[in-house]
Amino acid sequence: MRLLGATILLSLLDVLQAFAIEKKGDVFKKTACPAFLVFENVAYLADMTFELPCKCKPEETLSVVWYFQKNLHSHETTVLTDFNGTVIVDSKQVRAGSDLLKRFSIRLFSLIVFRAQVRDSGHYLCGTKEGFFFYGYDVDVQPTRKITVAFLDKDQHVQEDHKEKEFTLFTTFWDWTRCDRCGVRGEQRRIGLCYVQSPQLKPRYRTALPNVSSCGSRAVPKPFGPLIRLRSPEVAVRSCLAPCPQKEAPEEGVQSISNIVYKLGKKPELPRVPMQYHKQPPRTDLVIRCPGARPEHAVAWDKGSARLYRAHYLVGVRKDMRVFIDHGNHLHLQRLRRRDKATYFCWLEGELVAGFQLTVTFEPRRQRSLSDPESIFVMRAVGISFAIIVGIFFLIHLSQCRSGVFRKVAKL
Repeated sequence: MRLLGATILLSLLDVLQAFAIEKKGDVFKKTACPAFLVFENVAYLADMTFELPCKCKPEETLSVVWYFQKNLHSHETTVLTDFNGTVIVDSKQVRAGSDLLKRFSIRLFSLIVFRAQVRDSGHYLCGTKEGFFFYGYDVDVQPTRKITVAFLDKDQHVQEDHKEKEFTLFTTFWDWTRCDRCGVRGEQRRIGLCYVQSPQLKPRYRTALPNVSSCGSRAVPKPFGPLIRLRSPEVAVRSCLAPCPQKEAPEEGVQSISNIVYKLGKKPELPRVPMQYHKQPPRTDLVIRCPGARPEHAVAWDKGSARLYRAHYLVGVRKDMRVFIDHGNHLHLQRLRRRDKATYFCWLEGELVAGFQLTVTFEPRRQRSLSDPESIFVMRAVGISFAIIVGIFFLIHLSQCRSGVFRKVAKL
């Protein structure tokens, strides 16, 4: 029961930390900096965007500098600021594989890291450019590469707690997302992160509950590492049905994607959402991103009127998947074929928000003329080859004639 209570409390704290924007105000006047620097443990899933507020600083400090250390007391320290606290990053242009220095922003003394990667795990310190530190975080970015997925509609279950002599591994789940579609059957996801409970955790790392931290935290003793790596974060998926919000009556001829009516000999009207048009050559790979979506959001994809449910299209459901949805809510189309030509629709938080009209381009065959450089080259090569063959043929016959003449002379 105590472990269950810890799981529920951590779930609430993680959700609030992931989605709430802290009101700054005069918080620095109310929060005193600790006399001994400790690190607050926080955990996220890869590709998520997180915010680390500098929870305390002297009133006379007008700007802060953020430092990143992979390992504490390491000589390799990354400075995450321009020393003015005015670094601005357009999150829409951030790529997952880019360097940390290209994926952060400082706003009102808080550090925002976009599309965090596993390699971003480590210590983040808020301080001054002179090297005085006010507050620290122990950030654990857990990977999605080996994430465990449980489809509850298929009677699959989430991982059970794993108990060892010195520690217990368990999963802390966030709240269920909203239903990703409305008016039709949709799906909900619930993200779970790996946590460990042990009295042997390092005391310098502070967590919401005593003796509990995320599995990738530096508070976990190194001997526990090999066993803890056996447990991965997980996602639970279940079906849902949510009504669409009431809207004004659509204009004549406009229909919702969920209520398309096919008429004999007529094409259905497309829903009125922002549309993007894209041409892609065959046998190439394409990744489509839903505008404004993040990994923790409820996102769904349709191909025309066909629903691309995660139960069939989530990455890892089947081997050698050519079309799949990753854990960051991106739609992947690999080795494009002619039949991939379609209009793909994106749902965000239960609302249809965008469409992508994909055209697979094939270069038309053109008839060559005799004046083309390629035609001239081929004719020249064929002519030269023919001349060489004819020359060899005459040389062979000439040599045979000469040998016959010499034989007759010898007989005489």
